[in-house]
Amino acid sequence: MRPASIVAVTALAVSSLAAQEPAPPPVVGTWDLTLTARDGRPRPSWLEVHVSGNGVLVGRFVGVVGSVRPISRLTYANDTLRFAIPPQWEGGAADLQFAGVVTGDGLGGTITDPNGTPYPFTAVRAPALRRAAPTWAASLPLFNGKDLTGWHTVGGTNQWSAVNGVLTNAKGGANLVTDALYTDFKLHVEVRYPPRGNSGVYLRGRHEVQVEDSVVTNADAEATGGLGAIYGFLIPNQNAAKGAGKWEMLDVTLVGRRVTVVLNGKRIISEQEIPGPTGGALDSKEGAPGPIMLQGDHGPVEYRNLTITLAR
Repeated sequence: MRPASIVAVTALAVSSLAAQEPAPPPVVGTWDLTLTARDGRPRPSWLEVHVSGNGVLVGRFVGVVGSVRPISRLTYANDTLRFAIPPQWEGGAADLQFAGVVTGDGLGGTITDPNGTPYPFTAVRAPALRRAAPTWAASLPLFNGKDLTGWHTVGGTNQWSAVNGVLTNAKGGANLVTDALYTDFKLHVEVRYPPRGNSGVYLRGRHEVQVEDSVVTNADAEATGGLGAIYGFLIPNQNAAKGAGKWEMLDVTLVGRRVTVVLNGKRIISEQEIPGPTGGALDSKEGAPGPIMLQGDHGPVEYRNLTITLAR
C-alpha cells in the first residue's frame, strides 16, 4: 500500500472511532448555583461535573456552608441530573439530595437538605475568568485605624471595633464586609488569633483564605488546609504560620481565578486557579466584582494594616 493510501485509511479509522464516541452530556462542567432559602434570601453553592473512564459522571460540590466534597457518582437521564451525598455541616442524618433539569444552557431544580427541607435553585455555567497579567496602581488602606468607616456587618451581632489601631472582633458574631467591590487586586493583611482561633478572609466575598491556628495539629486544620489555604480547595505547600498570639502577614494576589498566597514572606500557594466559591460565600456571582469579607462568626480575632492594590 502506498503512503498516501495508509494516511487515508488511518484518518478514516480515527474518524470512525470519533463518530462512535458519544458526546458528553450537557451537564458536564462547573456551575454556580443560587439556592432560595425558606426566608426568600438567595444562598450560594457550587457544582463540578466531569466524566470518568467509560462515561461515569463524578464531581465535587460545595454547599451553603462547609468545604468542597466529592461526589462518587451522578446520574443523568431524561434531561435530569441527580446525585446524593452524606451530610457535612448540615443538620440531619439523611443524604443531601440533588435533582436538576437542563433548561437551555442552565440548570434548575431542587436541593433537599439532610433534614428534608427543599431549596429551589438555579444554576449558570461558571465563567472562565482568564485574564492577562495586569499593571498595578498604588496601594490603598482598607481600615483607617479609628472606626469601621468603609465597612458593614452581615449576619449575627456586630462584635467588631477599632481598638488602638487594630480591627478587633471581641467574640463570635457578624462578619465584616467592605462597602467597596473589587475585581483583581493585591491584598495585604496582618492577623492575630488566639489558640485554636478560626477566621477567614473572603476574596470578592466568595473565596475564603483560611485563618486558623494551624500550628496545632487537629482534624480541622487537616481538613481545611491550615492558615493561608483556599478553604477546602488549595492546600499550602508548607506550614509557614508563626502560631497563636503572633501577628501573621498574608499577601494575596487574585487575578481572575488565579491566586498567589504569601504567608510571612513564604510563597505557599503559587499561581493556582480557584475552582469556585467556598462555603460561607456571600454569593455565587463569580463574574462580578465583590468585597473583602472578614469572618467573625467563629470567635475572637484581630486584623491590622489592611491595604489593597488594584489592577489598572
